Amino acid sequence: MSGVAVQVTFDCADPVRVGRFWRDVLGYAEPPPPEGFDSWERFEDTLPADQRGSAYACADPAGLRPRLYFQRVPEGKVVKNRLHLDVKVGAGKVGAERLAVLEAEGARLEALGARRLRLLEADGVNESCLVMADVEGNEFCLD
Repeated sequence: MSGVAVQVTFDCADPVRVGRFWRDVLGYAEPPPPEGFDSWERFEDTLPADQRGSAYACADPAGLRPRLYFQRVPEGKVVKNRLHLDVKVGAGKVGAERLAVLEAEGARLEALGARRLRLLEADGVNESCLVMADVEGNEFCLD
């Protein structure tokens, strides 16, 4: 199948909060608001109250990585993710150099609201990675 595009969809309680977190993590951008609106906030004001803030999207400005879509769901997260994102910040780095990159990016993301969960140190097969949680507790790895 050529030309197949992939969108990654997150179920969450607060799509705008989670979406803006991931937008900032990945350097993504919001698409322009619908025609006739100068901002997404103005567009949201036209929706019924129960639909406001129910979805959010962001995309790679270069168009190379998948679009991310966030949708409100009524149930909360109760168990470990079955799927998670690996954010590749330490590619090609090993040892102390890799750990320094992971720690620096981890600190940046903590300032955005992420939580550090655990460091998985290199074991001879896999390089070190830092397991974190986003603003709603969804696990991801800095790899």
